[in-house]
Amino acid sequence: MVAVIIITCIYSALIISFIVGYDRVNLFSIKEPSNESRFSIVIPFRNEAPQLPILLNSLSDLSYPEEKYELIFVDDESEDASVTIIQDFLVNSSQNFKILSNERVTKSPKKDAINVAIKEASFNWIITTDADCILPKKWLQSFDQFVQHKTPKLIVGPVTYLSKNSFIERFQHLDFLSLMGSTIGGFGIGKPFLCNGANLCYHKDTFLEVGGFKGNSGIASGDDIFLLEKINKKYPNDVHYLKSKDATVRTKPQPTFKQLLHQRTRWAAKSTTYKNVFSQFVSLVVLAMNLLLILLCIGAVFSINSWYLLAIIFCLKFCVDILLLYKTCVFFDQRIILKHFLLSSLVYPLFIMFVIINSLKSGYSWKGRAFKK
Repeated sequence: MVAVIIITCIYSALIISFIVGYDRVNLFSIKEPSNESRFSIVIPFRNEAPQLPILLNSLSDLSYPEEKYELIFVDDESEDASVTIIQDFLVNSSQNFKILSNERVTKSPKKDAINVAIKEASFNWIITTDADCILPKKWLQSFDQFVQHKTPKLIVGPVTYLSKNSFIERFQHLDFLSLMGSTIGGFGIGKPFLCNGANLCYHKDTFLEVGGFKGNSGIASGDDIFLLEKINKKYPNDVHYLKSKDATVRTKPQPTFKQLLHQRTRWAAKSTTYKNVFSQFVSLVVLAMNLLLILLCIGAVFSINSWYLLAIIFCLKFCVDILLLYKTCVFFDQRIILKHFLLSSLVYPLFIMFVIINSLKSGYSWKGRAFKK
């Protein structure tokens, strides 16, 4: 019983701290466009032919002077028509673009692709996104004004999923919104520990100064969080979250449970190598809380503990979780998804345990390729 109380209290205190931190991160809005910064937009891709037209259309709609940004696509051995689609779309465009081939030198294709792009980048501000994303019209304007306002070294931008109807898509949508809330909350309490490479901006000189991905290039994923850790360690006052609807990138959830499992396994596999103590603490607390719910459920079935105790602990977790989630849903204008939260909360402990067990294996697959941990 003591362990149950301790774990529940620590988890509740952690989520409440994120709720407080969330409110400390102020909304940022565009005033008079300055259009001073120059950006190199880096987009690694592999076999993204179905997704690229939507991305390319959103790139063509960017409201920013075309001479002040460039598009750098890095092809990671695509076996479909991705390269042709990009070329055909942009060949008659006035946008400055490059299509580079990835140079594999490490166990991480995406980190290699970003390194290739940064070597060829003409501008000092690097923005990374993914080939399956939709970019907002005022995306670059938002980052530009934030750069003028904060003079940062690294900026983390908001990412959300497009709303879908299937349970598996709604489930991961809610999970992703929870991650976004925790991300913002972490920045608000001065302990940034999460970010997403689909919307990440940093200074090229800073990237080179901290050694880029050196030290974690043997890990297939983590091009975003490991870089955040390194830059935050060196410049703790110059890493910021851009809480702006005009900067919000949208992407698609995984369409099947198998693909979702592969994605979350990839995310979980890198968590064991986090160097940020707070990141490790958060991972451990979340894991312990969800494991506790499973054990209490098993205990209730075999009359080791009561269903009443399980209900109390579940309700406490549900209440703090939904407070943080509500704030995140309001920011992303996605409150309607909250009606599915109860069912997702019942499934989530089992899902996270399944992901953890799966991540203990020797490797995982992604984009048609196998990776070792």
